[in-house]
Amino acid sequence: MEQQKLPNATLIMVFGIISIVTCCCYGVIGLIFGVIGLILANKALKLYAENPEMYDGVQSVKTGRILSIIGIVLNVLYLLMSLWAISAFGWDALQDPQRMQEILEQYQ
Repeated sequence: MEQQKLPNATLIMVFGIISIVTCCCYGVIGLIFGVIGLILANKALKLYAENPEMYDGVQSVKTGRILSIIGIVLNVLYLLMSLWAISAFGWDALQDPQRMQEILEQYQ
């Protein structure tokens, strides 16, 4: 019997990479890709666990899963930092570089 590639193995890896790369987009876009990649990876690993001799490419699924987890952590940290900055300085201050400079000079 010929081994098949696990479904969505490449997509899981791509979603994990995208979740890391887009962590600076306020933490929202990368978080979505990371969660989707993690869900797909868990489904693929369950499928592999049921019949391991039938499927190939489990290593790329595991790598994509790890990348998705790293992306989720980075995105959550960036999202929390963004929410803190908005609550501490206000949205208007973050949009105005001159006012932000004045606020930062007060803290020094």
